[in-house]
Amino acid sequence: MLRNYFKIAWRNLVKNKFFSSVNIFGLSAGLACCMLIALYLHYEMSYDSYHKNIGDLYQVGTTFIVKGEKQRNVYRTPAPMAWALKKEFPEVVWSTRLLGSFDDKTLFTVAGDMGSGRGSGSGSGSGSGETRSFLENKIALTDGNFFKIFTYDFKEGSPAHALEEPYSVVLTEEVARKYFGDAPAFGKTIRINSGSNGEYDYRVTGVFRPMASPSHIDQRIFISFAGGKMEKYINQNPTNFAINNMFATYIQLRPGTDPARFQAKLPAFMHKYADNDLKRRGIEKAQFLIPVREIHLTDLVDSNVTPPASRTYLYILASIAVFTLLIACINFMNLSTARSSKRSSEVGVRKVLGAERGGLVRQFLGESLLMTFMAFGIAVGLTGLLLPLFNRLSGKEIRLSLAADGWLFAGFFGMAVLTGLVAGSYPAFYLSSFNPVKVLKGKLTNSLAVASLRKGLVVVQFMISIVLIIATVVILRQMSYLRHADLGFQKDQQLVIPLRSKTAKAIFSSLKSDLLQNNNVLSVAGTSYYPGIGNPADNAIRLAGQTMSEAKIVKTNFVNADYMKTLGFTVLAGRAYSRDFLSDTSNSFILNESAIKAVGFVSPQAAIGQKIYLNASDSTGVIIVGVVKDFHFEDLHVAVAPYAFSLLSDNNGFDYVIVHTRGGNVGSVIRAAQEVWRKQDAVDPFEYTFLDEQFQRNYAADNRLAEIVGYFTVIAILISCLGLFGLAAFSAEQRTKEIGVRKVLGASVATIVRLLSVEFLKLIFISLVIAAPVAWWIMSKWLQGFAYRQPITWTVFFYTTVIAMVIGLCTIGFQAVRAAMANPVRSLKTE
Repeated sequence: MLRNYFKIAWRNLVKNKFFSSVNIFGLSAGLACCMLIALYLHYEMSYDSYHKNIGDLYQVGTTFIVKGEKQRNVYRTPAPMAWALKKEFPEVVWSTRLLGSFDDKTLFTVAGDMGSGRGSGSGSGSGSGETRSFLENKIALTDGNFFKIFTYDFKEGSPAHALEEPYSVVLTEEVARKYFGDAPAFGKTIRINSGSNGEYDYRVTGVFRPMASPSHIDQRIFISFAGGKMEKYINQNPTNFAINNMFATYIQLRPGTDPARFQAKLPAFMHKYADNDLKRRGIEKAQFLIPVREIHLTDLVDSNVTPPASRTYLYILASIAVFTLLIACINFMNLSTARSSKRSSEVGVRKVLGAERGGLVRQFLGESLLMTFMAFGIAVGLTGLLLPLFNRLSGKEIRLSLAADGWLFAGFFGMAVLTGLVAGSYPAFYLSSFNPVKVLKGKLTNSLAVASLRKGLVVVQFMISIVLIIATVVILRQMSYLRHADLGFQKDQQLVIPLRSKTAKAIFSSLKSDLLQNNNVLSVAGTSYYPGIGNPADNAIRLAGQTMSEAKIVKTNFVNADYMKTLGFTVLAGRAYSRDFLSDTSNSFILNESAIKAVGFVSPQAAIGQKIYLNASDSTGVIIVGVVKDFHFEDLHVAVAPYAFSLLSDNNGFDYVIVHTRGGNVGSVIRAAQEVWRKQDAVDPFEYTFLDEQFQRNYAADNRLAEIVGYFTVIAILISCLGLFGLAAFSAEQRTKEIGVRKVLGASVATIVRLLSVEFLKLIFISLVIAAPVAWWIMSKWLQGFAYRQPITWTVFFYTTVIAMVIGLCTIGFQAVRAAMANPVRSLKTE
């Protein structure tokens, strides 16, 4: 019997190749899209899951409070927080600090047969042979307890003792292989030159393999905090809880410790250790715990060691997955129910010949399930083929494993079975209930309720597609705005060259002099930071007579006299730094508008020549010589904040050279810079980037979202069009005789095309009316993540209406024209 069911089901599929193909392909595409997004969501939710004691690991966050009001939550804490928590609470098994490098690149130098040196702070290491240099990123300073808290798979060395000694470094396997080939890296020496941590020799004390699951700590290199310039800086105020809030602090609690009860003890802890320091600064702080397993998805803080995932993005992607699959399922059900009435005569004959209703139900359900099984198999294959492309698109390293993701595939298989059962239920239960006499007399009519259901499903289907179209248009408009917004400085044609070693910093003046002789160079500047990268330097500025509780935190950059001109800042009052004013010194500041307003000046002009005082110990003050228009030193997710510039001379060791070039021939400037570099610094690698490109990297996650939403929107629309195409074809087939009669009576092709198209275009228009407010609400929520955004205007809905109608006309039009052009003699010859 089962064999007979299968044979009949297969023959029906072969007989109706077109509709079967549309059904199977549409469902498989929907399942594949849903699988890819589900794998992505699973990956995002698996961060830090591999750590051995993950249930007891917490990050300590900080809430800043000024005058009794909470200002902001950050993940950073002061340097002594880790050891004080371990000392104070027996519940804390281990504590550690982590400090990401402030440099966008750090210089690593390896000699051919470098021996075991220790923190000399000068020279280029012992040994002879070829010396190689690399600029590295994803570097962090940490303590010896780090690898006792977090789980890493060590290939060389011991995690328990890897960073206990000063001047020790732990590398990922990839970095170790790059430096030392297949030879063991353990015990080898690397000279590490960091703008924030100094220049020292470090001994490799560990090499670890990458973990299968991701972590919010994605550093490839860990350097011991002990021994470097940063430790010496922190030890100037080793117990101060008010300053240097730049460390990520982690603790491991004893098993069974209630984190809520532990957190309730932190106010008393802060009162004991921090009250005096905080009162002198005029601020308060409260500490809270973030479970490490939740850091990647938490919204308690805006940033972390690595940027956390946006829950909004994940909700958008999850919605796309559900909607895409829903569209595919609607297609499947619509086409299945539409074709089922064509088989009414078959049902009547089989019932006359003795077929029971149960057998007919099993037959129809079996046919539907056969198609869903085929679609599921194709979907799994598509997922495997598209995963590498999806990884490049999403910037992730997602792996497909039937063993690891078996529950996921089981869920999708169950969903496919459910879809098949629902889609097959109408023909199975409705057609099997027919009276065979009425069926064979031709008195069976198509159910109005079923036709209305199909129309309702088409409306839902296109409503989802239109929401996705509107989302895509809004995201693309916002990304275009981010690329072209006025940032308050000249970002184009700006070449950025990092200076990492003492040698590189020392050649700044000669590099600048030589570059200025190039006709394609307009200006050359030196700076500690530039817009688009992190700037940890700040000052608490106040006016004379103000207390520290009234001081305002102002980010501070250290620049040479040409910086303001090179980046083209707009001066609102006073002047920019200039070599024409020899009186300009480090005792003069230039502030932006926001800083002037924050301190309390009524206008930029009122601030010129006035003194401001830095931090608690400053009694001399600095003079404001200029005020510049607000500019975006961070990306447009963040509102402009107070900012200040302090002047340094050219021989102060800047971290970056910025070269403003003429448009059209940047290559000659790069070659000139490289030539000068090689003459004066034969060891350090020459690297460069462009300021506009560097700034745009801050929108990497937004760009990925735009691409992912765009691609899946196209797929969802194609699936919707497949269903609409199939229904249009079925409608034209059902009305073949009507069309023939109309043509015989003189109806034109245009009239018939309009007749067949209007019904479906009405459904699309209804979808537009419903979808527009829904999409507006969703995307308004998304845009709230940007401090500066492009508003959703009527043009968005106009473009969407045009796009939807054109898609509908193209999809329906082919079938409508084909039916209208058919010879009426062929359709009426049996009448």
